[in-house]
Amino acid sequence: MTTAKRDTYTPETLLTVAVRVFNERGYDGTSMEHLSKAAGISKSSIYHHVAGKEELLRRAVSRALDGLFGILDEPGASRGRAIEQVEYVTRRTVEVLMAELPYVTLLLRVRGNTKAERWALERRREFDQRVADLMKAAAADGDLRADVDIRMATRLLFGMINSLVEWYRPQAAGGGTDGEQLAETVVRLAFDGLRTSR
Repeated sequence: MTTAKRDTYTPETLLTVAVRVFNERGYDGTSMEHLSKAAGISKSSIYHHVAGKEELLRRAVSRALDGLFGILDEPGASRGRAIEQVEYVTRRTVEVLMAELPYVTLLLRVRGNTKAERWALERRREFDQRVADLMKAAAADGDLRADVDIRMATRLLFGMINSLVEWYRPQAAGGGTDGEQLAETVVRLAFDGLRTSR
């Protein structure tokens, strides 16, 4: 008598595998067959946990978005001057990116081809707008240079932060760049150049 392999996957461990495969192959290039092979389980076992790959995508990008939006609810995001708030949000955004690297990487790669992707893009724009509003408030307070276009500065700030997914690897961070140091470096590079000299 042979015993069937017991399905030891949980929704969370399956999600981890799916995010890895989505990031390697691209969401559109990933089939349920790819996911089942990577997880070492049957497709029917996957369907026991989720309705399909789009549900896995939505769960993955939700995890990244929940981390980012959670920052905006932290006391540091609403305490003090607008410049202090935006610096706090920038620092914490880098920290969340590093803590949830595979999930944020996937979030930054969605293109709007599915309902879940369009939802994720809409939420990203909402987060970006909230940070842009903080930048505008800091400029209105006179804490950011008047000779710099704030919309452009905001885009460049997000570009710098988002580019971390392309090169930051936690295992490689042992070479002297810890997460706190990286977050502080991003804040200093961005805001030492943007702040007015008071």
